Amino acid sequence: MNKKLFYLLIVLMSLSLIGIIFVQGYWISSSVDAKREQFSFNAKQALSAVVDRIENRELEDYYYPVQKMVDSIGLPDELSFEEYFYINEDLVNNEITLYSSGILQEDFKITAPGVTGEEGDSIEFKRYANRRSTQIIKRGSVDGNESSTSNRIQEFSRLLDYEKYQFSGIVSDIANRIPIHNRVTEEEISKLLTIELVERNLETDFEFGVYSNDLLTRVRSKDFKFRKSAPGYSEPIFLYDKDVSDYSLYVQFPGEKKFVISSILGMAGLSIIFTLIIVIAYSSALHQLNKQRQISQIKTDFINNMTHEFKTPIATINLALDALKNSKISSSPEKVAYYQGLIREENKRMHGQVENVLRISKLEKNELDINKERLDMHELVEDASNHILLLVEDRGGYINLHLDAERTPVLANESHFTNVLVNIMDNAVKYTPEDRAPEIDVYTENTKDSIVIKIKDKGDGMSKTVQKKVFDKFYREHTGDIHNVKGHGLGLAYAKRIVDDHQGEISVESEKGMGSTFIIKLPLISL
Repeated sequence: MNKKLFYLLIVLMSLSLIGIIFVQGYWISSSVDAKREQFSFNAKQALSAVVDRIENRELEDYYYPVQKMVDSIGLPDELSFEEYFYINEDLVNNEITLYSSGILQEDFKITAPGVTGEEGDSIEFKRYANRRSTQIIKRGSVDGNESSTSNRIQEFSRLLDYEKYQFSGIVSDIANRIPIHNRVTEEEISKLLTIELVERNLETDFEFGVYSNDLLTRVRSKDFKFRKSAPGYSEPIFLYDKDVSDYSLYVQFPGEKKFVISSILGMAGLSIIFTLIIVIAYSSALHQLNKQRQISQIKTDFINNMTHEFKTPIATINLALDALKNSKISSSPEKVAYYQGLIREENKRMHGQVENVLRISKLEKNELDINKERLDMHELVEDASNHILLLVEDRGGYINLHLDAERTPVLANESHFTNVLVNIMDNAVKYTPEDRAPEIDVYTENTKDSIVIKIKDKGDGMSKTVQKKVFDKFYREHTGDIHNVKGHGLGLAYAKRIVDDHQGEISVESEKGMGSTFIIKLPLISL
């Protein structure tokens, strides 16, 4: 994939993901605000309904006893009637329809100690009734009359609500002389609030108090305490037909925030979970894209290196074969033997490269048989150092062994574990600059039930980034020219797989320009 296209794709995907997260956050925030507004609206409605019910209860407490007294008296002290008419003419049917509506007012003067609080006092009570009638008059000559009544309909109804409204003024004046705790109780308010809140699906805790001119009265819930942090709602109580009331009912909902959040918690939780899934999927996809890009680059490097590694021995073999065809060389046994040996060595070299690739492939498929036996680790270290000693000495370097471990028996495969040590030492030689002699020190020590092998060199060293990837298959550090150090990036990958198969651990400590130390830790076996 083109590098610019790759980064453009990442930017677009990242912007899309950020946009999704922003939209989800905005939706959750908007939902919380909407639920809070809905809660506030329903709470105000519930409070208003409670106040109305308390006022109606108090009004009825005074109204119905007086109404019973009026019914027992029967005859009003004074009576008046007002009536209004409306006439409609139907020329087609030759009819006149007369509509009338009136209000009958009955005035009673009664002694009402239950109202005034003082026996013998009297009040004027008004009772109202509404009369409606419909009269249809037929035009014509019947017995010498110009018109006759064909139909009459009359209806009477009591105006109870209007009566109570008229009576509320009296109740207001009387009740204002009574202490507030005798007019309403905390039990009544609590019960009515609970009912109204349940009807509006607001099943949450509340605290309330009745204030008189901004002073808290005795009518309040048990745990009521004014809290600035908790939202409160106030409604004037016992207002009746006045513009201002001396009392107000104040309600707070300590659990409003919890209630609002819990109401959207399900959908918000699902939204967050799905967003996290998208984030994880995006991160995984981005990781896989980057990994595939790296693998593509590594494979390209591997093919280039493999081509380079095979190109030299193939060219050498071709030259040797051409030389053997020369009659002067073919007649000389020494030269023939030399070129045959050269062909054999180059062929062995190519075979070794192929074996490295096949070995890694078999390890990944778990097809490589690794038979383990009891071995002495110091013997394995000495054997591996002998394999690499000539190459080191050829460049004027050295290998020093510091075998200080007292317990050395391990369960290992001799061939494969020797290859592990040889690969690490060979890397120490390869990554030592040509103008310097390789210097390798090998240390062994015991830690509890393990033996630790440290292979230290004074080569180029590695950066922190390289250290994280040095055991990856095909990975090789780029130094400008991918062929400046021969190899395929398989040696350390092979080493790690073998050490892991031996239930061991392998790691590296390095600093750029200061050399590297490879550390192998293997479990010991009992004697």
